[in-house]
Amino acid sequence: MSLNIIVCAKQVMDPETPLSAFNVDEAAKRVVPAQGIPPVVNGFCENAVEAALKIKEAAGDATITIISLGNDFVMDVMKKPLSMGADQMILIQDPAAENLDALGTATVLSKAIEKIGEADIVICGQQASDWDNAHVPLGISEMLGIACLSEARSIDLGDGTVTVASSRSDGYDVFEAPLPCLITVSNEIGEPRYPTLRGIMQASRKSPETWTLNDLDLSESDVSPVLTLSELFVPASDRQCEIIEGEDEADSGRLLALKLREEKII
Repeated sequence: MSLNIIVCAKQVMDPETPLSAFNVDEAAKRVVPAQGIPPVVNGFCENAVEAALKIKEAAGDATITIISLGNDFVMDVMKKPLSMGADQMILIQDPAAENLDALGTATVLSKAIEKIGEADIVICGQQASDWDNAHVPLGISEMLGIACLSEARSIDLGDGTVTVASSRSDGYDVFEAPLPCLITVSNEIGEPRYPTLRGIMQASRKSPETWTLNDLDLSESDVSPVLTLSELFVPASDRQCEIIEGEDEADSGRLLALKLREEKII
């Protein structure tokens, strides 16, 4: 049986961007891309690609399709899943999709998955590092009418089923669901593999397919935000640090206690 695996991946601002380079346009309510710091594929999305590759290796016959929604894609960044071993990529770009909320994003991605057709497993990163909402995978599973197995640390295929160990704070739970289904993964699924030179060369020869909302029979009104962003800003910090030094540790402790008492903390 040949499996059709679809992985949702997102281009995000590098989470290692220093605070000094992070800027918000409060009037436009959007984050301003940092100059000189390229975006990256969301970390959990790379884990999702790794999970798909492991399933393909176990199944022996599978096709992995990467889909991504956004604008201003940096192709060298977005081709990383292809260089890791994914078979094909579809990029959904449309000016009307510039400021989608989670519902709009889930609507577009679910329509794209339906257009691709015959998906056995949809794999998503647990959440994206830019907004940290973790809403989109749940929305996709609801719209497609398939089970959602979250926070997978391992995935095992059965005969028309999949068994997932889902991470919990005190261990893990094991769930089984029929195919098709949607699975979200975190970094516990395994470190993403490094692209090989051969993989990079193969990816350079692959051209992602590009779709618009019109290709998905969607209009701008179909994806208009239902969530209103009222304010976006970088919190101001007025923290001050005072170093208390004594002649020795005991004296330092005594002076610290006096200071805390003066501030009515103790």
